[in-house]
Amino acid sequence: MLEHDLPYHHDTARLFAPLAHDDWAMLLDSGQALDPQTGQPGSQYGRYDIVVAEPFVTMVTRMGVTTITSFGHQQISEQDPFSLLKDLLAKYPTVKTGATFAGGAVGYWGYDLTRTDAHLQPRAQAVPEMMIGLYDWAILVDHRAKTSKLVSHAVLPRTRENWDALKASFNAVASNADSKPFVVNGRPAANFSHAGYHQAIDRIHQYIRAGDCYQVNLSQRFQVPVTGDAWTAYLKLREISPAPFMAFMQLPDMERQQFQILSNSPERFLQTDGEHVETRPIKGTRPRDPDALRDAANARELLDSIKDRAENLMIVDLLRNDIGKVCCTGSVRADTLFQLQSFANVHHLVSIVTGKLKHTATAVDLLQACFPGGSITGAPKLRAMQIIDELEPDTRGVYCGAIGYIGFDGQMDTNIAIRTAVVQNGDFTYYAGGGVVIDSVPENEYQETLNKAASMEKCLAAFSK
Repeated sequence: MLEHDLPYHHDTARLFAPLAHDDWAMLLDSGQALDPQTGQPGSQYGRYDIVVAEPFVTMVTRMGVTTITSFGHQQISEQDPFSLLKDLLAKYPTVKTGATFAGGAVGYWGYDLTRTDAHLQPRAQAVPEMMIGLYDWAILVDHRAKTSKLVSHAVLPRTRENWDALKASFNAVASNADSKPFVVNGRPAANFSHAGYHQAIDRIHQYIRAGDCYQVNLSQRFQVPVTGDAWTAYLKLREISPAPFMAFMQLPDMERQQFQILSNSPERFLQTDGEHVETRPIKGTRPRDPDALRDAANARELLDSIKDRAENLMIVDLLRNDIGKVCCTGSVRADTLFQLQSFANVHHLVSIVTGKLKHTATAVDLLQACFPGGSITGAPKLRAMQIIDELEPDTRGVYCGAIGYIGFDGQMDTNIAIRTAVVQNGDFTYYAGGGVVIDSVPENEYQETLNKAASMEKCLAAFSK
C-alpha cells in the first residue's frame, strides 16, 4: 500500500475545499469541525474522515438500467446493481491493511433502488437510484491520532506512476475562505399539508388494525428555491449540526449539470470490519431544549417511553433477521438496547446489533440483504414499503437510502441517509419522517418531523434574503 503523511487539521473541509466543485468529488465527514456544546475542535461524533476524487470507474443506475463508465468506455446493463457492484469490486481484490479505507467504492444507494424487489411500480426519479465511483486513492483523516494521510492500494499502475504529483497536490492545507455565496429564495414548502399528514397516519393506523403491518415510517418532503454554491451551505450545516455520518457529494446528472448531496446523518446503517458486522438503528426522538433542565427532562422522557422502546425493538428484530441472512447462525445479537445519544437538535434512542459475516458472503451481499434499512421503512419491511409508496406523494431518492464506502479489502461503513438534502436545478430538497405505530398521536408525529428538520431549517435561515 502507498502512504504519505499530510498536514493534519481538525477541519477536513479545508483539505476537501479545492476539490469541492469537481465531478465525483466526495467527503465522508465524521462531524469533527466543531463540538456544538463546547465550540472547540474535535467531538464525540466520529473518528475518520475520507476524501476521494477522480474515480477510474463510475456506476450510475437510473430506472433499473446501470451505466458503467471505465476509462472512457461505457457498458449498459439491466442486471441487479448490487451484483454488478460485487463483480466489479471482485476485479480488484486487496489484502486488509491498517487503513480504514485506501480505495474502493464510494457513493450512494438511493431508497428506490429496490423498487422492483418490493413489487412497486416504476416512478420517475429526480436523481439516479445509485451513483458509485471506484477510487484508487483517498485522503484518510484520523482525528483520534491527529493524522492525515494520502493512501492507496495502487490497484492501477498509473496511481503508482503519478504518486509524487498526487502527494505534491495535497501537501498544503487549503482554506475555506474562497467559498462562494449561497442564497435561499423563499420558505420551504412541504408536500403534505398539516391535515394531509394526519390523514396519512390515520390510514396507517387502519393498516395496522387490519394486520398488514406493525410500524410504518412516514415522511414528508420540504423544498425551497436556492441559488449559489451548495458547498457553502454544507459548511454552515456542519457548523450548526455536526453528526457522525455526514457527507458532501458533487455529482453530474444526465445533462452534465451538477447536483449536490448534503448529509448530516446521525445513523450508522452497516459496518463490516473483517467478519464483524454492526448496525445501529435509531428509533425514538425528542427535541433538544436550550434550557438544561427541560433538555434533561426531554431525554429522560425518551428513555422512559414504553412506546419509543417498543418501536425501537421492532426495528432491532427486523435488522437481526436481515443481517442473519448473511451472518453465521447464532452470531447475531443485540449488544445494546435503547442507548441515549444526543445531537445538536434532537435526542435519539440507539441500539447496536452485531453478527459474524459468513465466509461465503461479502459486504455487498450484506448491504443487499438489509437494503433499505428497517429503521426508515417499518415492519414488516416489504408491506411497509408498499404503504409508504401509496401514501407519500413523491419518491424518496437519496433520502433513506445509504451513503458510504466499500473498500477493495472488503471493509464497509454506510449511513442511513436521513437529515439529507439534494441541491438540484435551483431547488434545495430534504425530508423528515418518523415511525408510526398503533399508539402514535398524529400531531406528535407531525411535530417530530419538524424537530428532525430543524437543523436544515436553521441552515437555510442563515442564507435567507
